[in-house]
Amino acid sequence: MTVRPIRLFGDPVLRSAADPIVRVDDAVRALVTDLIDTVQVPGRAGVAAPQIGVGLRAFSYNVDGVVGYVLNPELVEVRGEAEPVDEGCLSVPGVGFPRRRHPWARVVGTDLEGRRIELSGDGLLAQALQHECDHLDGRLYIEGLDPEIKREAMRAVRQADWFARP
Repeated sequence: MTVRPIRLFGDPVLRSAADPIVRVDDAVRALVTDLIDTVQVPGRAGVAAPQIGVGLRAFSYNVDGVVGYVLNPELVEVRGEAEPVDEGCLSVPGVGFPRRRHPWARVVGTDLEGRRIELSGDGLLAQALQHECDHLDGRLYIEGLDPEIKREAMRAVRQADWFARP
């Protein structure tokens, strides 16, 4: 079992759009194993490849006892009016704020054998799908906070023990 360390706010890999996976090889299979091992740490709902330092479009999820992964996921549909939900991020530890998310989401992608995967749901799964796809596009959840809340979040980040100061 390989639980990979999580990259933290300020790491450039978190701000770059992840590259599509064009070929499944041993490195991609190992990435999926690491993503699944890493997401199974208690309290984790999802881990995107950039969060473990890999700039490829893949994420794992662990919601309601269901653990899985998606390669080259695309958020193809959301439903319902975006509403504030409490959200945090492993890459911004100890900092949680209300973030607007749609109550239902659908992602399509592939598995290691190239078969189509479609994953959809509401509640925590919908939130995780949106959150992880944001990571793959180089966005952290704090970027989508309402302006006043974002200022508060950034203040909390700058005061956090883990934050790397110049």
